[in-house]
Amino acid sequence: MVVIVFSLSLTVSIYSQVTGATLSGTISDPSGGLIPGAQISIRNTGTGISKDFQADSDGYYSAPNLAPGTYEVRVTAKGFSTVVSTVTLAVGAQQQLNIPMRVGETTQTIQVTQAAPQIDLTSSTLTGQVESQTILDLPLNGRDWTSLATLHPGVNLIETQVDYAQSARGNRGFGAELTISGQRTTNNNYRLDGVSVDDYANSGPGNVIGAALGVDAIQEFSVLTGGFSAEYGKATGGVVNAITKSGTNSFHGGVYEFIRNSALDSRDYFSRSGNTPLAQFRRNQFGGAAGGPIIKDKTFIFGDYEGFRQAKGITTTITVPSDSARAGNLVSGPVTVDPAAAAELAMFPHATPGTSAKDKGQFIHSGLQIVPENFYTARVDHKLSANDGLFGTYLYDDTDFTQPDSFNNVLLKSHTRRQTVVLGESHTFGPVSSMPRELVTAAVMRST
Repeated sequence: MVVIVFSLSLTVSIYSQVTGATLSGTISDPSGGLIPGAQISIRNTGTGISKDFQADSDGYYSAPNLAPGTYEVRVTAKGFSTVVSTVTLAVGAQQQLNIPMRVGETTQTIQVTQAAPQIDLTSSTLTGQVESQTILDLPLNGRDWTSLATLHPGVNLIETQVDYAQSARGNRGFGAELTISGQRTTNNNYRLDGVSVDDYANSGPGNVIGAALGVDAIQEFSVLTGGFSAEYGKATGGVVNAITKSGTNSFHGGVYEFIRNSALDSRDYFSRSGNTPLAQFRRNQFGGAAGGPIIKDKTFIFGDYEGFRQAKGITTTITVPSDSARAGNLVSGPVTVDPAAAAELAMFPHATPGTSAKDKGQFIHSGLQIVPENFYTARVDHKLSANDGLFGTYLYDDTDFTQPDSFNNVLLKSHTRRQTVVLGESHTFGPVSSMPRELVTAAVMRST
């Protein structure tokens, strides 16, 4: 509320185009002359929410901060037939749609069936888009939606990540290690509904195994690899700009479960020896998502829950005294094991059968890494008036992590909890002369 009140007191314009898309263009007559004052209505076909604008004296219009989706654009002007066009907008896109009018009665309607050009002619930003259906259909390891960013040129995943058990991941964050345009992985900015969600180490969002859950709650996202404007900020590498799903006038939802199990696996090359146990691996990801109207054409809600349960065997090998050495039968000759030495030897596990050579052996075991996680996302959209819209997003992620050390002692346990609250309010100040003024996106974030 402090941010909103402060923003309303400013005399300068604040543009919040990062969250959504911008549609702009010109209205012209058959001779190519521009038509001033034409009335433009842009309606989201999914929610039924519309925004009304007026072209300026140069026949130009601009509609910023539109949620991704399919829109019906209706243009009326005195002495011309009404023109209706359909356009699909992506997250963060700056789409140009020039509309030619024909002389006739306004009661006559011309339906334009030709798709608007998808080439962005209004921005020099290098960007790639990942749509909702692509996010849901492509197989993702751990259902980590940020891994799809690597499909775009200039984006690479750092594969040499040290395991969390070796105390490295906790020092530099848990999210995917992406290098964009050759920059460091901590030079990127991850945005959700227009708000930065980088973690404490300035890395991407993620749980203790490095995955960002909530695939079913992501409408779509774009990856900006260069040339983006200062409105994004906080990045010299790239920007991953995502937006959550919202409800529509029709109810939609689904449930799911994904299973991986080592019972279906064969031994890998390094586990073919009979002395090496086959590492266990059980992963279940399950949940459901649903959305719909609270008040048709006015208030909408969407929610998603994803449960993550993993038991993964981590095979380790250490050198321990052989059984004969424990008894004092050394290669160099028998010795007497005093009580102090015997107490110390008791802390070492016995060598795996068949691995002893002389006084030493190998203890090979596969300790289970246990990760239970619960991930929630909820979003509510509300149309306050013809000129005002409000939305709120809440994200909650709670994870435990337990893994035994190389002696098979369960010593390592970590607990992470992320909460993100995003509040956004959009207001258009009367008829538009050049570009609507949009206010304002605020956020409250807490993570431990």
